[in-house]
Amino acid sequence: MKTLFKKICIASDHAGYKLKENIKNFLISKNISIIDLGPENDNSVDYPDFAKRVSNRIKSKRSDIGILVCGSGTGMAISANKTKNIRAAVCYNLTSTRLSRLHNNANIIALGSRLTKKDTALKLVSVFLKTKFEGGRHQRRVKKI
Repeated sequence: MKTLFKKICIASDHAGYKLKENIKNFLISKNISIIDLGPENDNSVDYPDFAKRVSNRIKSKRSDIGILVCGSGTGMAISANKTKNIRAAVCYNLTSTRLSRLHNNANIIALGSRLTKKDTALKLVSVFLKTKFEGGRHQRRVKKI
């Protein structure tokens, strides 16, 4: 699998831990390097702490793009979007995922482990990592965010 990004990071909360591990192993199997920012197990944690780790890493340009997983994806996206220049999108199907990159230049995909099956999540991550931002009229709109 080809990706547009070289530096990818991932994190989850306890609810998203298993899916995070599945995504990480999938990417590694495709020879894509990924930085895991935690957690290291499924013990209870607070999702904003892990959303902040990924957001700050992208903000500081130590990573190009991020993947966040919690129960619904919503908490992670809300938390990540508090960071300047972060555009985290909750993605739930192929269309929402493509459009998040094409039109919004999303730099974090947020997934819900309680709402998205493993096979679907792997497809969504693949699409997210392969889809280019269209720019053009969308660039003007992204600048306003």
